[in-house]
Amino acid sequence: MARIPYFKPAETDTEKITLQGVEPYNLNILKMITHAPITIARKFIGLPAAVLTSGKLDPILREMAITRAGILCNSEYEVFQHRKVCKRVGMPEEKIKALDIGSTAPVFSEIERLVLRFTEETVLQHKVSKETFAAISKHFSNELLVELAIAAACYMMISTFLNTFEVDIEDRYAPL
Repeated sequence: MARIPYFKPAETDTEKITLQGVEPYNLNILKMITHAPITIARKFIGLPAAVLTSGKLDPILREMAITRAGILCNSEYEVFQHRKVCKRVGMPEEKIKALDIGSTAPVFSEIERLVLRFTEETVLQHKVSKETFAAISKHFSNELLVELAIAAACYMMISTFLNTFEVDIEDRYAPL
């Protein structure tokens, strides 16, 4: 159960109503975020939305990083929601399950293992090792390296937010 009640905007608070979205897309995370002043709430939602919709990173690699970050941050909500996104972008079920193991799982390709290792080091060490950085740099442009770092760090932040407020997973069959 969430630590504070989900925000219920007044009928006149059209900006927060819009930010929360409409059924079935008004997720509990949005109902929690909208406790914040509208400018902060809008920007907090904006970064992960941009990571999901505006990047150049392959969607499967992006979701591997996001979901692995959620796993390492023990964010049940984040992992639940992004396992659904993993399916939607076409990640095979065996790889979705192997995200619990991470970069050492034999099911992943070399580049997938590097993305996962990059994410694991970001979350657990707060810095990517020289070895991992050098290895992944052989495959990714500077643009993609920065995007991957932003994705991993952004979803660490989201996971921490979700964990702090103990945001409940909504109806497990609601679309994302």
